[in-house]
Amino acid sequence: MAFAITQTCCNDASCVSVCPVNCIHPTPDEPDFGTTEMLYIDPATCIDCGACADACPVDAIFPVDALAASMRPYAGINAAHYAGRDQAEGDPAPNFHRWGPPVFDRTIPSDFPALDVAVVGTGPAGMYAVEDLLLHTSSRVTLYDRLPVAGGLVRYGVAPDHPSTKKIGETFARYHHHPRLRMRLGVEVGRDVSAGELAQRHDAVIYAVGASSARRLGIPGEDLDGSLAATTVVAWYNGHPDVPADAVDLSSDRVVVVGTGNVALDVARILTTDPRSLEGTTISPAALERLTASRVREVVVLGRRGPESAAYTTPELLALTQHEDIDLVVDAHDPRVTEAIDTAERAALLRNLKQETIDWSAPPPPGKRRIVLRFHSAPQEIVGDQRVEALRVTGDVVIPAGTVVRAVGYRGTPVPGLPFDEDTGTIPNDDGRVAPGTYVVGWIKRGPSGGIGANRSCAQATVGKLLEDAVAGKLRTSRRRTGLVSRLVRR
Repeated sequence: MAFAITQTCCNDASCVSVCPVNCIHPTPDEPDFGTTEMLYIDPATCIDCGACADACPVDAIFPVDALAASMRPYAGINAAHYAGRDQAEGDPAPNFHRWGPPVFDRTIPSDFPALDVAVVGTGPAGMYAVEDLLLHTSSRVTLYDRLPVAGGLVRYGVAPDHPSTKKIGETFARYHHHPRLRMRLGVEVGRDVSAGELAQRHDAVIYAVGASSARRLGIPGEDLDGSLAATTVVAWYNGHPDVPADAVDLSSDRVVVVGTGNVALDVARILTTDPRSLEGTTISPAALERLTASRVREVVVLGRRGPESAAYTTPELLALTQHEDIDLVVDAHDPRVTEAIDTAERAALLRNLKQETIDWSAPPPPGKRRIVLRFHSAPQEIVGDQRVEALRVTGDVVIPAGTVVRAVGYRGTPVPGLPFDEDTGTIPNDDGRVAPGTYVVGWIKRGPSGGIGANRSCAQATVGKLLEDAVAGKLRTSRRRTGLVSRLVRR
């Protein structure tokens, strides 16, 4: 019986490298790797060895005959990825895929120096860079983070009801005790140490500071009380130390989330899920207490375009449809919505959902809490005097709500002492190189796109640029530093 990849796939391709028959695609050298929603196992090729399941850092791979009821659709999803694809000419049939020629894109000389590298940020991007440096070079690494606890996006950005996804943090944490790594937590660049001081102290510095701010809607009323960024809500339910326990007001019966990405679905799901099912997860105890007392009965997920253009991934929507404690409804206010659901392949998952035209003058119905997906509705104005009372959308429709959450994307913030592109919200770079000795990785490098696993290939490219500069003699490795880094940190 074949194996299947399921919802929590992180796309880091750990499974690809251990598969003996090359049956997991797309691989890192294929064009759609990095843009695909997940990886897929070819059931006609899989030999049921289980190597991929052992290698998966997020427990996303299971034998097809052992899939839980909620995961059974993934047997078909994996198979459908290969349906109708012709076997490559010359490939042995039936259970083998063509292997490409081996590629060795790094050449490190035998006398390569033991570099002293700083990595700023303990999230996935930073830790993939740390992994590459520790496993493939003799570098010494100093890991900095402005927070007192390591983890970054894995700790404070993944929803608490996704424990398998959070498990990748255990993979990263094993490097925290590596003999060539030391941790400097609670140290912020620009506050406790400058970028210039880090550059003086280390042979190279890699910035993996992510994209911690939120994009704005640019509409009237956006600064009213009750208008929040999704970054705030996500940080709130994950117990981020920068966000107070009362940051999210749950005293009204309706919340509107603007945006149709995975983060929007995460926020909607957490606000409508039975709080008892969140007990025992990593959710903030203060957030759980407030969710238990919440008056929210309905969350409206608002999309500017149609369901065929929604930004959420198929696995995230599929998981939401499995929540028996939540009613999931599509607002059929526009004929274009129903037409897209009937015809667009991208909207196929919505065909089994209830479709009804919502009367927004009425309160949410009694019974289960519900999530309403409303498409073709661009926000026009957040209405209210001192705080949010409603959201006006396309067609002059007014949706009463006590909270509006904007989930329309993340944005990087400047690092003092480094260049910054205000248009893209990134640090300008050449595939990770800002200048010899200074590098970036992750969202601050490429913008807020791609999930956890996308950072692996991103980090490999950045570390590759660092090694190129070291081999070319562009790093100041000959000048040995004296003293401890702690002397630079002003407390």
